[in-house]
Amino acid sequence: MMENETPINYQKRALKTIESFNGEKKSLLFHVCCGPCGCYPLLFLAPHFDITIYYANANIYPKEEFDKRLNELKKLLAYIKRDYGYDIGLIVAPYDHEAYMEPIRPLAHLGEFSERCFTCYRLRMSEAYDYADSHGYDYFCTVMTISRHKNAQKLNQIGAELEAKHSHTKYFYSDFKKNGGLEKGTSIRKAYDLYNQNYCGCEYSLEEARARTAKMKQE
Repeated sequence: MMENETPINYQKRALKTIESFNGEKKSLLFHVCCGPCGCYPLLFLAPHFDITIYYANANIYPKEEFDKRLNELKKLLAYIKRDYGYDIGLIVAPYDHEAYMEPIRPLAHLGEFSERCFTCYRLRMSEAYDYADSHGYDYFCTVMTISRHKNAQKLNQIGAELEAKHSHTKYFYSDFKKNGGLEKGTSIRKAYDLYNQNYCGCEYSLEEARARTAKMKQE
């Protein structure tokens, strides 16, 4: 974004897109990385979409953490079905951390919030978008814009680039943390007592989280 360019209100754009449906539900393949991140976005989207989650997160390290986050997501989906009646599907993509990390390891020195992370976003979103388009979903979206630690503008830029490469599935723009979304999600997570991880996923972010914790203890 240029220095004087007005930021795009992606959540306002999301509402306008939903309004254009005129009450018709569309199919959505939703990339979700964990239960806590999914809390508010799923309840925001479910009245307007038939949702299938695509759990493509081979970045997560170690495998036990991948499984733990997946299990918490399954718990959330069960709670949503019980409490709201929304039956949300779940597809789990294969976990191959070493293969996934090959294009990311050369960028390890860049640190968090850099091109290292943008490459990771793109890999996961591209894998999920390919599935969405090949299976005829109307829309694709990622949950990652809910995070205050993720660059929503970059995520939506990647989404637009992927839409241009696919023939059928449209990209659903979002910034789920806006309009109190982050706070609403935190409230839902606490009500359901979901495990809330303290690092993004890969071993680099794990080490960086450990370093931050150690520094806080020293201060």
